[in-house]
Amino acid sequence: MIAKRLLAVTVALGIAGLPGTAVAQTFAAMVSPPRFELGVAAGKTERAVIEISNRSATASRFHIRTADWTLTPDMDVQFQDALQSGSCRPWVAIERPEVVVPAGGTLRYRFEVAVPAGAPAGECRFALMIDGADPSTAGAQNLKLPITGRIGVIVYVDVGACAPQLEVFGPKVASLNGQLVPTLRVHNAGNAHGRMSGFLQGTDAKGIAYDFIPADFPIMPQEERAVFLIPSTATDEHPTINFPVTVRGTLEWGAQQKTKLEQTFE
Repeated sequence: MIAKRLLAVTVALGIAGLPGTAVAQTFAAMVSPPRFELGVAAGKTERAVIEISNRSATASRFHIRTADWTLTPDMDVQFQDALQSGSCRPWVAIERPEVVVPAGGTLRYRFEVAVPAGAPAGECRFALMIDGADPSTAGAQNLKLPITGRIGVIVYVDVGACAPQLEVFGPKVASLNGQLVPTLRVHNAGNAHGRMSGFLQGTDAKGIAYDFIPADFPIMPQEERAVFLIPSTATDEHPTINFPVTVRGTLEWGAQQKTKLEQTFE
């Protein structure tokens, strides 16, 4: 098993919480790790373990199942219970559909992915959904609403020889959390998801120097995504850039794939 960088999708009363954590009164669960990246050859089986921790003062029941998922253009994750076309969920076996975790306790939960012989090279993606079995309540004063907490654990499985092939287009200026930042259009021509990284530097119209880090969003095969270049300075983690700004450095992704960048954004 290769467990790499972490991504958690958490839903509790429609509000994102701490990474890998969902809290809604009596629902107080944490899952680790909140993301898996596995490599499995065709005809082989890979087993993995998640840890479900219960931080509430009473024992908690959780329903566990698999789901398909998609990533919207605005980076929102949408889960589908119905089996989607081309889904690899039939390859997945989970330990059991319901578990009880004692107050303050942690449960190790197993799942496995059995890739059929002859499966083509590519990336299998699914999610493990951990739902609170007993509705909690939330609200204020006399208004109490029953809610169900949920945590989604994202699983990527590389089958055979697959890799991202990122192509950088651009540039453009886009809004991120109400702030204008340099942005690249990136297309993935490969057969596995990829993520941009690298260390970039630039200077804006007032001569102010910045460091830039590409946003670490997944770029799915055959999709195009906007990759924000997030600026910072030695004294300001959220500076306001005076455009135009020229950004230089090296972008990296996948197995030591690199490309030089020297681009003016205005």
